[in-house]
Amino acid sequence: MNGDFVWYDLMTTSPADAQAFYGAVLGWTAQESGVAGMTYNVLSVGETGFGGVMALSAEALAGGARPGWLGYIGASDVDESATRVKQAGGTVHRPPQDIPGVGRFAVVADPHGAVFMLFKGAGPMPPPPADPNAPGLPGWRELHAGDGVSDFDFYSGLFGWTKDQAMDMGPMGVYQIFAINGVARGGVMTKTAEMPAPAWIYYFNADEIDDAAGRVTANGGTILNGPHEVPGGMWIVQCLDPQGALFALVGPRR
Repeated sequence: MNGDFVWYDLMTTSPADAQAFYGAVLGWTAQESGVAGMTYNVLSVGETGFGGVMALSAEALAGGARPGWLGYIGASDVDESATRVKQAGGTVHRPPQDIPGVGRFAVVADPHGAVFMLFKGAGPMPPPPADPNAPGLPGWRELHAGDGVSDFDFYSGLFGWTKDQAMDMGPMGVYQIFAINGVARGGVMTKTAEMPAPAWIYYFNADEIDDAAGRVTANGGTILNGPHEVPGGMWIVQCLDPQGALFALVGPRR
């Protein structure tokens, strides 16, 4: 599955507290992965695994790392893709390496610093969920870019993403939806001045946006923006979990 988002990791200061928070907000369950040499719990909605959670190391925290979400993009050849990231002006933060029995990955960033992962599984990737809009699953991906136009070109050149609809947001610039294999999967926009650095934000499907936002605050999270209506009749909120990781919700409103 080259070029599509295949997995999501939460790096956090307290995996147990984060799992409890997202379980209360989105109904996730967590189970130990069993991967030797690391403590890593797989996150699932029902029987569908979509991501994992692990603790930030003391070394990472000392180096300035903070809780956050990382998205994995499938690559047919991780080493080749990492080389192409550098050639296109991006950065390789962690060179390609293997997770025995799982796959090969690299930690990279686009030319303006937004971090993402490259990944190829050791075996066939699991099929996509039967209902990608099911509550709890990742529903949208949004790049708040250093420069929306040039960064779109970077990802398009690397992964073959194509332009879908574009929306003029006035002073906030253009919101460019990108398609993967003909299916709209996310959007790219130049970040606002208030956002400290370029970053990906991952939206998780909510059953009902106000109820879900209420669960965020009731369980120690923070609402940063919203609810706001977006095209298509859906509503979004952008949030921080109790450990400070940025995430968002998308869903209908009664």
